[in-house]
Amino acid sequence: MNMKATLFFLGLLVSFAVRGQTLIKSGPMLGYSDHKEVAVWVQTTKEVKVKIRFWEIENPSKPRISESIKTEKKWAYSATILADSLLPGKKYQYEVLVNGKVQNFAYPLQFQTLALWQFRTDPPEFNIAVGSCTYVNEPGWDRPGGGYGDSMMVFKSIYEKKPDLMLWIGDNTYTREGDWNTWGGFLHRHTHTRSLPELQPLLASTHHYATWDDHEYGPNDADRSFWNKEMASKAFQTFWANPNGKPLGEGPVTSTFGWGDCQFFMLDDRWFRAPNNDKDSTKAFLGDAQINWLIDALTFSRANFKIIACGGQVINNARFYENYAAYPVERRKLIDRITAAKIPGILFLSGDRHHAELSKLERAGTYPLYDLTTSPLTAGVHSAGNEPNTLRVDGTLYNGRNFAMLKLSGTAKERVLKIQVMSNLGGLVWEKELKSSDLK
Repeated sequence: MNMKATLFFLGLLVSFAVRGQTLIKSGPMLGYSDHKEVAVWVQTTKEVKVKIRFWEIENPSKPRISESIKTEKKWAYSATILADSLLPGKKYQYEVLVNGKVQNFAYPLQFQTLALWQFRTDPPEFNIAVGSCTYVNEPGWDRPGGGYGDSMMVFKSIYEKKPDLMLWIGDNTYTREGDWNTWGGFLHRHTHTRSLPELQPLLASTHHYATWDDHEYGPNDADRSFWNKEMASKAFQTFWANPNGKPLGEGPVTSTFGWGDCQFFMLDDRWFRAPNNDKDSTKAFLGDAQINWLIDALTFSRANFKIIACGGQVINNARFYENYAAYPVERRKLIDRITAAKIPGILFLSGDRHHAELSKLERAGTYPLYDLTTSPLTAGVHSAGNEPNTLRVDGTLYNGRNFAMLKLSGTAKERVLKIQVMSNLGGLVWEKELKSSDLK
């Protein structure tokens, strides 16, 4: 272990030694950010009152305090705290208070608000981290054999890239057989993953947004028939501070939000999904209700980049595992509707597959559709070298633990999106640039 990693671990040990004397279980974690409001999630070890004190970094003489929230056992002693009446485009420092006492951390606690740039300036530059498939071992509940999860230092690597926000695009925790039948089981699994020491600095300083895939939804490859999906949804929403809007109602975890000149569409590939073994070629993957909403929302959006995150691969045309290619009629419908609507700026993000690759679908008379797959963060690696994905961009297959960074820069007239796939140790594997004009 190098000196930098050693110091990082020592800092975590000090932080957790201090926290061991307090009542913080995990977090704080930054949730959504907007121009005037930011969500901060925290989990305690028992019933307490929590709040945050926050102030502009440029103007520390005027701190403010949020409303106090009592944590309760039925919600795993978690709370989502709102910092409101903020100013746009500002960075804030914050503290967590438990029963009125300031908690100490060995890393900075900072959040930011969205800049009000429209009709004023070029869009801001910002960085996005993307990842999926986080497995944290728990002896006694894992399958026999070697641990499936490893290399938790990936979160240090992401933290050091200083992303403004992070997209978690599925399998953000892995429920086991002892988890998905009960409320307590779901809460235990989310808590076990969220409490990972290596994860805490990243949670506290980067804004996090999430959708799910099968493993936090329920059993492996679970579909719309899963008997406990309402409970799974409630547990997921307990542990993530996504934007408040629910375009498809209370159950599905579909959401959308904006950051700079990007709009993000976080899709739910489980709630409406027909069983994989259903022989009907017209079977649902996203479902008509979700596709109709998505096309409307994409058509309405004026963002330079419209980034669609889905747990499963969309563009890969090889019918392997749970790819959209196994749902051919609906997949064709979605692509045809995007093409017919002449929607510019679309980029797909996907996880699930335990390798990284970039797929590219050429379309007659318009720009190609790309799908960036990044997976896994800490779960096991699955080689895809023999899969017949004829749409894979040469040189982009990576069979190792990884994450992605998306970097937005440039003027309003010509924005540049740089895609970088990074190894779990933070080294660059490959990169590609897309200009906004390339997606028109």
